Amino acid sequence: MLSIALPLIASTVSWTIMIFTDRVFLAWHSPAAVAAALPAGMLSFAVICFPLGLAAYVNTFVAQYHGAGRNERIGVAVWQAIFIGLVAAPLAMLTIPLAPRVIEAVDHDPDVTSYEVDYYQAVCAGEATLVLIAALSAFFTGRGEVRTVMVVDSSAAALNILLDYLWIFGHAGFPTMGPKGAAWATTVATWARLVVYTALWFRPKFRQTYQTVSGCRFDRELFGRLLWFGFPNGLQYLFEVGSFSVFLMLVGQFGEKALAASNLSFNLNSLAFMPVVGIGLAASTLVGQHLGENRPDLAARSTWSAFALGAALMAPVAALYVFAPHWLLAAYSLHSDPSDFAELEDLASRLLRFVAAYCVFDAMNVILSGALKGAGDTRFVLLVTLSAALVAGLGCWLGVKQFGLGLYFCWSVMTGWVCFLGVVFLGRFLQGRWRSMRVIENHD
Repeated sequence: MLSIALPLIASTVSWTIMIFTDRVFLAWHSPAAVAAALPAGMLSFAVICFPLGLAAYVNTFVAQYHGAGRNERIGVAVWQAIFIGLVAAPLAMLTIPLAPRVIEAVDHDPDVTSYEVDYYQAVCAGEATLVLIAALSAFFTGRGEVRTVMVVDSSAAALNILLDYLWIFGHAGFPTMGPKGAAWATTVATWARLVVYTALWFRPKFRQTYQTVSGCRFDRELFGRLLWFGFPNGLQYLFEVGSFSVFLMLVGQFGEKALAASNLSFNLNSLAFMPVVGIGLAASTLVGQHLGENRPDLAARSTWSAFALGAALMAPVAALYVFAPHWLLAAYSLHSDPSDFAELEDLASRLLRFVAAYCVFDAMNVILSGALKGAGDTRFVLLVTLSAALVAGLGCWLGVKQFGLGLYFCWSVMTGWVCFLGVVFLGRFLQGRWRSMRVIENHD
């Protein structure tokens, strides 16, 4: 498990550091800039998250085919996901001119709204390629060649950080672009990832073994199975991100400080959460590979190892959120107005207590749902996620709009949402139905 998880952790950590640095730079620029980045970024991700979840599920097909020793089917499977990305990318870009009308309807502070529009329009040009990147990276992740993913993603994150520094503040002769510069830095780095993955995909050594060129054909039966198992995964992405976007938009109505403090809290949480995402992907991959080998016992052992690692990571981080929040927030205060930042720091410190309450359950949620999806149990994951997301989103909206409840109520609802998901997925995994599930066709 560690041989798969550690490079994926390194990959996700590199992007976590990039996002953290991006938010720190924006905090130095202005509170409005850092307040705008997360809701605009989440909105752009919401546009693409359904086809992304659908295409990314090809990782399970690759893992199970690899475990079963059927390498000739891997290239064909990945091409079905690539076709989804080729359709999704231009559709996502069509939303760019609609951004001003949609974002202005949310009724955030005028300065924040202006930054949100700029950020969305720039970052969406890169987010549109994420479906293709997910399909191509699954070719490597599903087979366990995770060091390639680590190198590509870490290099792109480093490029993003460099461009952030140059374009947000206008160094080395570049104009000062603020949040728009941060968004364009992300877009350029994302396109760089796509170019590198495409070049690796077409390498001669993969063409014969995995049919990365000859497999470029529409396989109706295989595409249908990808839709059958991947459709719930895409809907899960959509409802989770949609509910979270509703949460952020509601929080934004409490003022610039409330939104900025929430963004800083989520940004700090990403330092621990994103490595857990890597662990969850490792669990999903290993469950798929071992089920392809017809070894559910090894699949279970891999999952428990992944959860132990995730919990060991999250528990001390939760303690830091409670006992040392001001130390964690110190980087954001550099180059900021001390009197302006003091209120923001105090509010973010309180919100980090909510993060501490749910972060271990979040690890349970990510890792165990990843294991279930690695077996093919996507419909159960969708049902639970959909129910919880609707209740959480509706609960926040009613509490704010109908009963006048505030910021802490919204955070309490979100904490309960995450804890509920973790407990339910634990129960489903212990039930054991996933052990007999497969997404690939029978082959004698």
